[in-house]
Amino acid sequence: MEHIKLSNGVKIPQLGYGVYQVTPEECERCVSDALSVGYRMIDTAQAYHNEEGVGNAVKKSGIARDEVFIVSKVWISNYGYEKTKASIDESLRKLQTEYIDLMLLHQPFCDRYGAYRALEEAYREGKLRAIGVSNFYPDHLIDLASNVEVKPMVNQVETHVFDQQVEAKKYMDELDCRIMSWGPLAEGRNGFFTNELLGEIGKKYGKSIPQVALRWLLQRGVIIIPKSTHKERMAENLNLFDFELTPDDMAQIQTLDTGKSLFFDHHDGEVTKMFMGWRGLV
Repeated sequence: MEHIKLSNGVKIPQLGYGVYQVTPEECERCVSDALSVGYRMIDTAQAYHNEEGVGNAVKKSGIARDEVFIVSKVWISNYGYEKTKASIDESLRKLQTEYIDLMLLHQPFCDRYGAYRALEEAYREGKLRAIGVSNFYPDHLIDLASNVEVKPMVNQVETHVFDQQVEAKKYMDELDCRIMSWGPLAEGRNGFFTNELLGEIGKKYGKSIPQVALRWLLQRGVIIIPKSTHKERMAENLNLFDFELTPDDMAQIQTLDTGKSLFFDHHDGEVTKMFMGWRGLV
């Protein structure tokens, strides 16, 4: 497994398993399967309602805690210094661990400054090994990083072949902030699983369309967390290190970029209103 070094020296596996939209009932089984096929990073969030399943699976796996990198995220209903402090402790309890390897602010809305101060404090106390943000566009990220003591070490954003985050990554690189992809398979949108270009490239290596798309992200230095509830797919998504895309392959895939989200724009007023309606999700 390849690792990426964060700005504070902590090493994060470049490939992990994400549990977004994995039900609480299925989560423990899915994470157990992921760990059994070789994943050593698990990405969850307070808003996914499955931190307990992740904690149970890691605890029962028999794998040493320091060999599993756990990522979680604070939801906006828990923003604000005091509420975020309490929510971090609750996540620790649910995950059955004394520390979380990486904790992110999930969205750039509500009192993100108070919430981030709580992350900084928990980081200094050793409850969190690394801290960062998620879904922060360049303006959000630059503003926050300019007004805190511990700059975000990771920004988890929608990143896939159709929304490649080329410009956003430049700002992250300037801030020594690593890019982490959610939705690395575009959640199957935009004809992803039948894309002719990805299919043709895959034929050269005996690889599937998802494997080509994931490998492309890895070679760009992106941290990825593909999700599947099927053990054989989990193994397939992990099998990315026995081939390498050529510069020509990489350039061809770059032409698929639309430069915009397949899901929602965090600068859209209606999207902001939607998130305000979701504040009580947790």
